[in-house]
Amino acid sequence: MSEQVEWVYTEKVKDHFMHPRNVLIDDTGYAEDGKGIVGNIKCGDQMIVYIKVDKEKGIITDCKWKTYGCASAIASTSVLSEMVKGMKLDEAYHLSPKHIAKELGGLPEHKIHCSVLGDKALRAAINDYYKRNGQLDKIQKEEARLVCQCMNVTDEEIERAVLEGARTYCELQERTKLGTVCGQCREEAEELMKKYIKTHFGEDLKVCL
Repeated sequence: MSEQVEWVYTEKVKDHFMHPRNVLIDDTGYAEDGKGIVGNIKCGDQMIVYIKVDKEKGIITDCKWKTYGCASAIASTSVLSEMVKGMKLDEAYHLSPKHIAKELGGLPEHKIHCSVLGDKALRAAINDYYKRNGQLDKIQKEEARLVCQCMNVTDEEIERAVLEGARTYCELQERTKLGTVCGQCREEAEELMKKYIKTHFGEDLKVCL
């Protein structure tokens, strides 16, 4: 006899996963004003976000998306596509995984990283809109910065490790191998960890045991 599997997500997550909003099935007839793609199907999840914009008001009027991802990624992007409608571009650009998870009533901690795909694709779509409309001064580039020279670990990888559960420097090392050669990057890495933990979870960096 099989045991009943407990659903670890909120009812709102379940609703958006089972009945996702604003999914774009066929993009051939959709005239978007901006398009953003993050991830890679070959490596795992991929997210594509399309937006339409009221050019006079600088407001997002519509948001569609497609993804190859898990339940959390689908639910997160579904609710994101509802949240941004009517938002000014600048406001939408600064939506974070924390905002999305809150709107869903929470996500399991080890699944928070799935909500990152949606907000990053949204920012890419907004930057694409600015590019198409000659507003290059408004484009905000998100370039990964190398933190650990020895092991080639970037700030993006540190953020992802935090989103996937790292709460101490020791746990960060286990996930990324950062600082395992010369160790000179430890101070900067810990500062970044503090920042990401505070931003995404409202917690403080824990001490290695």
